[in-house]
Amino acid sequence: MRAPTSARCSLVVNGQPLRVSPGDTSLETALADGVIAPMSGLLGQGAGPASRRLPVRARRAEAVTLSVPDPDAAIRPIKAQARTTARRAGSIDTITALAPRVLQVVATLERRLAFEPGDQVVVTLEGGTPVTLTPTLGVEGGAELNELVFHLRGECAEDLTALFGCAVEPGRAVKVKGPVGNGTYRPGGGRLVLVAAETGFAGIWAIARAARYVEPAREICLIVGARDPLDLYMRPSLEWLRATGVTRITLAADRHRQRAPDVRPGPLTAHIPTLRATDVVHASGCPSTLGAVEVLAAAAGARFYPIPLEPGA
Repeated sequence: MRAPTSARCSLVVNGQPLRVSPGDTSLETALADGVIAPMSGLLGQGAGPASRRLPVRARRAEAVTLSVPDPDAAIRPIKAQARTTARRAGSIDTITALAPRVLQVVATLERRLAFEPGDQVVVTLEGGTPVTLTPTLGVEGGAELNELVFHLRGECAEDLTALFGCAVEPGRAVKVKGPVGNGTYRPGGGRLVLVAAETGFAGIWAIARAARYVEPAREICLIVGARDPLDLYMRPSLEWLRATGVTRITLAADRHRQRAPDVRPGPLTAHIPTLRATDVVHASGCPSTLGAVEVLAAAAGARFYPIPLEPGA
């Protein structure tokens, strides 16, 4: 109903008096005064046409201050927080083969050591020298709270002697200090690009699995490489990631011997996608791999967090 053009009229809508000005509809006035609510989007409809009345009268209500989110907050680096370094004692529990040249070493601690995915710890075996390693999970995803799981290069336990400076065997006492390092997983915006060379997959696997639980909608791009395709020991882990929605997974190997159809030839750095300024890049491997990834990240303006491997690890 449109009001007469010569005078204002009074209506009662939802029990409230409403005065309609000349040339206005009662619906427009009721919407402007907040007597009834708009129906944009109701029953799948889009927003209705704009009212002829410009400007619209303010609703008869107290002013409300809105908190406007910062559009750049999701892509800003998280400020570094002070971390407490702790010391723990324990012993080597098990040493098992994951691949012809990859071993899994599990140390059981007397008390749990708190650390985040991507953190590193300093490990010293009784009679040996300190070694910086990255705790991870078993390739199937399991680990006890008081366990530290490591992926290391070697065909047998004797191959680890040079790394630790002493024999590595079940029951040998171990001391651990940590966390240390700067490769910690940081939840936040942007695509998560994870690059793992050889046993550098240890830290990357911990980050990837945590991200699937903490940020299931976050885009992940994973590139894993090894010199020999037989050293790509992480297929159970990759199957879990695919089952949880990670579709951008690339395997690469330098050697062609016994290379599976899904393993691309060449170094893994040749298969890193074009990086974006909003990407968050974590890489773990030898110095040459980390250096190559750092150059790519810097050129794109992406944030880069390295997890270095000890020589021989």
